[in-house]
Amino acid sequence: MMKVSINVLYILLLLLGACLDAPKVTNAPTAKRVVPIQPLLSQKTNEKQKLSEYGFFEAPLSDLIPNPRVYSYEVNTPLFSDYASKKRFLYLPDATQMEFSPTASTLHFEKGSVLIKNFYYPTSDGQERIIETRLLIKEKEGWKPLNYIWNEEQSDASLNYIGADIEVEWIKNETHIQKVNYSVPNLNQCKNCHISDSDITPIGLSIAQLNRKNPLLSVDKNQLAFFQEAKLIKNLPKKNNWSKLPVWNNPLTGSVEERAKAYLDANCAYCHSPKGSAKNSGLHLNYTEINTRSRGIYKPPVAAGKGSGDLVYDIVPGDPEHSILLYRMKSKDPSIQMPELGRSLVHEEGIALISEYIQNLQKK
Repeated sequence: MMKVSINVLYILLLLLGACLDAPKVTNAPTAKRVVPIQPLLSQKTNEKQKLSEYGFFEAPLSDLIPNPRVYSYEVNTPLFSDYASKKRFLYLPDATQMEFSPTASTLHFEKGSVLIKNFYYPTSDGQERIIETRLLIKEKEGWKPLNYIWNEEQSDASLNYIGADIEVEWIKNETHIQKVNYSVPNLNQCKNCHISDSDITPIGLSIAQLNRKNPLLSVDKNQLAFFQEAKLIKNLPKKNNWSKLPVWNNPLTGSVEERAKAYLDANCAYCHSPKGSAKNSGLHLNYTEINTRSRGIYKPPVAAGKGSGDLVYDIVPGDPEHSILLYRMKSKDPSIQMPELGRSLVHEEGIALISEYIQNLQKK
């Protein structure tokens, strides 16, 4: 009976992948490429059914206390995910290291390495509810994404391929009770956000993002320096050559323009970059992009329609309300909103920053 059930589930997942991969008609200016789910399901991997089976954390699992070879890491400007907080870790197999790539300013990992991201919310009883844990596992063929959804008891998390919507009640700013219909992505959606050309790649593992302190590693030491001294990273350049991304909501780390570009880099550039899934849009929002038109200034969308809101340019200097970029950031309509995935709420603080950035841009 179990064999029959598994086969039925596998067929349903194949059908789901085929449907998701089918051509779609869209009026949105930047229709994103959907990657088929079938190849990932057919690969033989060492994936586990339960998160606890990997042995990343001590018991109780929900405390997220790392075992040996599991290390905390933080980023300067994170991706907004419906106000969820995140605890990030990386696992390095014995005798392996991260390696700095000077051409991409990112880190490369050896086979068996795992990136671990836990999404959680503070609750009214002063506790934390973990919703999901996302893994990126480095295999011989490349990176493999997997999602694990936590149970109500917070004792473990189970492997999930097809995604889920979970109603969450949480506390914002320590006083206000909020509700969100949190969306756990399916395997296709994970691939779509992590795709670079034809390969799945990590997001946020750049020197500029990692160049900061992390009290979970050391209270007085930069986390890159910690990794370097622990011989967990090689070929890292001298410290005075480390780039650093501003913290989007900390004025002490950069100007409004610099922090806005950091925000767009973290929230948009994984698709809107020369190798991302939205590369054909011509809108490239990676932090180092210097071409103003590629950054959206007086740039018309590649296609008109509902997604543009009948507006003319992605960014109109001095006029946030007539900028398509801000219009899509403000929307909760799935056919309009940007980013397309990973949020059901509007990031009010992010909107305020991008509005100020556009308002400050000088008109022609």
